[in-house]
Amino acid sequence: MRSGLEHSLHVQLRWRDMDMLGHLNQAVYHEMLEEGRAALMTEIARRAGGDRAHGTFVLAHVDLDYHTEVRKDHGEVEVVVRLAHVGTSSIRLDHDIRLPDGSLAASGKTILVAWDPVARGKRALTDAELAGLSGTEPAGRA
Repeated sequence: MRSGLEHSLHVQLRWRDMDMLGHLNQAVYHEMLEEGRAALMTEIARRAGGDRAHGTFVLAHVDLDYHTEVRKDHGEVEVVVRLAHVGTSSIRLDHDIRLPDGSLAASGKTILVAWDPVARGKRALTDAELAGLSGTEPAGRA
């Protein structure tokens, strides 16, 4: 299922984000992806009626390819996260990190698994989550 759900945010680069070679430290890419995932998941939860009781997900996999360096003089990057696939208990997000000129600095995918904190294991996506993930508002919401 493709929903067209996408979130984009601009992240200012800080000196502490840079490594000894003068480009973005590899760990910071993952922090930026986490910010993008959190923003998209907040939107999905809102569309699902704000039900956070069932809205717990865990990170199962991250795939990230580096295309070109990000330097401090770039000033900022754009993090774009898209809902790419919905399974029965997991979702795949595709993500890009883009330079100010729009060129692709990094790209990849993330797998999130719906998590039951009581049973300490994966769970099926709820009907409300599926509605949110489909990009539709639950019944009774405008």
